[in-house]
Amino acid sequence: MTAPTMTRPLPLQRALIGTARIQTGEEFNDLDPSTGRPCARVARCGAGEIDLAVESARNAFEGRWRHSAPADRAAACRRIGAILRAHRQELAELETLDTGKPISQALTDADVAARYFEFYAGCAEALFGSTLFSVPDSFAYTVAEPYGVCGHIVPWNYPIQVAARTIAPALAAGNTCVLKPAEEAPLTCIRLAELALEADLPPGVLNVVPGYGTEAGAALAGHSGIDHLAFTGSRVVGQLVMTAAARNIVPVTLELGGKSPHIVFPDFDPGQTLPLIAASIVEHAGQNCSAGSRLLVHESVHRSVAAALAEIFGGLRIGPGMADPDIGPVISEKQRQRVLGYVEQGRLDSHLVIGGGIPRDPDPGNGFFVQPTIFDDVPVHSPIAQEEIFGPVLSISGFSDAHEAAELANGTSYGLSAGVWTKDVGLAHWMIRELRTGQVFVNNFHAAGAVELPFGGYKKSGFGREKGYEALREYTQCKAVAIRIETPGTGT
Repeated sequence: MTAPTMTRPLPLQRALIGTARIQTGEEFNDLDPSTGRPCARVARCGAGEIDLAVESARNAFEGRWRHSAPADRAAACRRIGAILRAHRQELAELETLDTGKPISQALTDADVAARYFEFYAGCAEALFGSTLFSVPDSFAYTVAEPYGVCGHIVPWNYPIQVAARTIAPALAAGNTCVLKPAEEAPLTCIRLAELALEADLPPGVLNVVPGYGTEAGAALAGHSGIDHLAFTGSRVVGQLVMTAAARNIVPVTLELGGKSPHIVFPDFDPGQTLPLIAASIVEHAGQNCSAGSRLLVHESVHRSVAAALAEIFGGLRIGPGMADPDIGPVISEKQRQRVLGYVEQGRLDSHLVIGGGIPRDPDPGNGFFVQPTIFDDVPVHSPIAQEEIFGPVLSISGFSDAHEAAELANGTSYGLSAGVWTKDVGLAHWMIRELRTGQVFVNNFHAAGAVELPFGGYKKSGFGREKGYEALREYTQCKAVAIRIETPGTGT
């Protein structure tokens, strides 16, 4: 199986600091997951390049950006949104080349990235403080001010989307940024920074430094010149980032994944529900923080739902991203072995319905493909029911009533998203109240990636909110002001 190639050769990918393309003495290969072959050479940056990028961002913040008018920041975000839309096809091809995801999904990612900048352009001029009338003998108010230099460490599964969703509100609020992309998928992040410069974003406001997480990422997380950190990735790395930030007393926004449940009641609509459940776990081969990886289904419809989903999974087309299949590869051989390791664990305590290995038809060649997999009758404490697999593996368990459904749904250490499928409005509201999760969807899931909808976790899924107006609060700090008012003629 051979993936279509890009229409243009890829040059060496360098850091972008201010307006300078920085080349280091070392490079690393970026692999195309659909073929397993190198698709680009990337500068291997480290602490020295992070120092330069933080200095560049600091100079831009102090020199111009922090004093820029909200209308000017809004205009800059609109220009970035427009140039991302103009380069939609190029960005999607880079995203597919880098991550292996189907090109149609990558095109959506490019559109959503542009939408973030458009949305926060509108928010930039609506970032208001409050007037406090309850403070006696004073004119009291609050002001929302930027932190300064923000560090952004983004993952490999949705690099263009996650970069945009953290950078856009940071810029709109008046911060400057240093972006460290994942070493597995740096191409669209580098191109985003280049396009931002072309859109007349002032030099130094957005800097991008590729490299390994243990080198460039660790240097950014622990840098004394950073005022705020945003990290999306695994729980283990999130703990390291938070520990590094704590040494400098730096606030962090963490999104650390999930084990999101679908909860299906007997009155669900099969035509609406089943395709969305399937899509939520096979989108980008299940490499999605809020993937619907657990299916909790009422015992009266348990077997019929499992059989219908197995039929859907059996008809999915597997292939390289540029061929636009239903499911592409996982990001790397390391990730494939991780997924297959969980599959082997699942065989020990659950019933394998479909999948469970490497596809043979079509032959995956050297790509990192995994069959979409369903396990049924999964015990509540099974690793495949408790841990984030980050692959196309769906676990199914039954429940007898709403109370058991809520207990099972809340029965992991994660709390990112949940889907409730019922026509009973009262039951839906009861479930919304009971679920300990940052997002609840009723009769839909992911809500078409709406940028307006706040996103973030409960429990060990992290803290802070991205997306929506609430994200602006993550990138501003509140200053309270009280001015004494004297009564005329009294001196008091």
